[in-house]
Amino acid sequence: MATLQAATTSTGALVTDPQAVRQLCENHCFGTLNWEVDDDGELVIWGYDSFEVYEARENGLPDYDGGIVTHEFLRSLAEYLEPDEEFDIQTAGFTKCRFPVLAKRYVIRDGEVLYADLSSTEPIDE
Repeated sequence: MATLQAATTSTGALVTDPQAVRQLCENHCFGTLNWEVDDDGELVIWGYDSFEVYEARENGLPDYDGGIVTHEFLRSLAEYLEPDEEFDIQTAGFTKCRFPVLAKRYVIRDGEVLYADLSSTEPIDE
């Protein structure tokens, strides 16, 4: 069985309410990805995992039964971006000795969440 290895990185984006964004992120699980809202209100997400977001249970673990809520999370986050800010999250992954099998990109721009699955030729309907 092949093990997927993925890396995710984002641009930084300034948010209007750093505390509300911290709370939003704390209420969600990002696998092993890291996130930070610094003192200047800049949000970044990075790490060695695919960007998939789940709601967090009371014990802090992901609510897998609730399913992936990546788009819902990003729509909520879009409300907190400073005007004219753009937040770009990219994930690329592969299995050992193979070509890339995972390439995803999410962009929040002008209050909208744009999504591209570059690893698939099938249209995505989410």
